[in-house]
Amino acid sequence: MSSIQLNRVTRADAADLIAANRANQDYQLPWVTSFTDQAGFDSWFGRCLTGPNVGLVARERVSGQIVGVVNISEIVAGAFQSAYLGYYGMVNFSRKGLMTETLRAAVDYAFHDLGLHRLEANIQPENEASIALVRRVGLQKEGFSPRYLRINGEWRDHERWALLSDMLNAS
Repeated sequence: MSSIQLNRVTRADAADLIAANRANQDYQLPWVTSFTDQAGFDSWFGRCLTGPNVGLVARERVSGQIVGVVNISEIVAGAFQSAYLGYYGMVNFSRKGLMTETLRAAVDYAFHDLGLHRLEANIQPENEASIALVRRVGLQKEGFSPRYLRINGEWRDHERWALLSDMLNAS
């Protein structure tokens, strides 16, 4: 049985997510700046309700505490069937394998429930923990993008990692 429960975000998740994000700001920086108030949650939640984005919340099955968040964003259907994969975890569950389980469940959701063919994660090269995580899940490095995303006011280099649904089925 899985140690986590992964679900689409609902309004009922707001208070727990805001509290978890506030408590984990130091742990998540400089890689992620997550919302820490109701307005931030509402903005993120609104993007998950309409448009090409899905927000997923992973909770530890036993305690109900938030393990992490996964975003499947900029979903494009048709001939492309692709999306970006973003995620972040909480320090209380660091190094316990729960984010690996979370990301595997999110990939399964993206490929089987959403019918996607490709997921791409863009990761700053210095974020060794995140690179190790995507490797464990089966993503492969495709390339390097200089000054790819503006984070905290600076353009940052990223590595492109991807997984195709048929690669997952082959492993």
